[in-house]
Amino acid sequence: MALPGLPLAGRRVVVTGAAGGIGAAAVSAFLAAGARLVGLFHSTPPPDELREQCDWLACDARSRDSVTTAFDRAASILGGLDVLLNAAGTWRPGSPESLSDDAFDLIIDANLRTTVLTNQAAFEHMRHSGGQIINLGSSEGVRGNPLAPHYAAAKAGVHAWTRSVASAWGTFGITVNALAPAVRTPGADRLWDHLGEERAAAFQQNLRTAMPLRGELGDPQTDLGPVMVFLAGSGARFMTGQLIAVNGGLLMLGA
Repeated sequence: MALPGLPLAGRRVVVTGAAGGIGAAAVSAFLAAGARLVGLFHSTPPPDELREQCDWLACDARSRDSVTTAFDRAASILGGLDVLLNAAGTWRPGSPESLSDDAFDLIIDANLRTTVLTNQAAFEHMRHSGGQIINLGSSEGVRGNPLAPHYAAAKAGVHAWTRSVASAWGTFGITVNALAPAVRTPGADRLWDHLGEERAAAFQQNLRTAMPLRGELGDPQTDLGPVMVFLAGSGARFMTGQLIAVNGGLLMLGA
């Protein structure tokens, strides 16, 4: 039973890509909500402010062997697994006409393959007791992006995968949903750098026009964190296969 003010008390959670960006925000939000947590990280080490607050395991989420080993160890530490928040991924720019095989493979592996492998590993630990899986999609996977077509394709794949496994795994009591956030992350910083000062300023001005709420990217902790906690808690037990936009109205999803 969740305690008042601690909606995730007793929940056993794994967060991938947990050392930075949305993953680190999820770790902070889940811990504040009372969860027991293992954070998985790859090239970015855990931040100092979170290092002692939970257990951390190294994991290359693109590798099936690494993922299987990390999830088995995490489930052993936690005594099981109730929630996966998969935040492993990265954004890189690229043009459709000159996209190289290496650039394509890097983004597909980092965003789509990591989703498939981590979801499969979570399923093995949830299949007998149920659980909740939260993936990270993107508005770019809905609308496309000429500045990063491979990223848009990868995220569209995440959306389709999420709906597919939600349909397949519902009979096991497992929900699978995805988020389409528009928040400040290292990926957003890479976009600004790629655009350059003048085009970045124009892009931000367009945000002020196109985003009804606030007109600027949200904060991963305060704007996205509560939604992640909700999807990991009992209030979301009858939701599955959904893409939920947390983006100030920049993308409004409908049927």
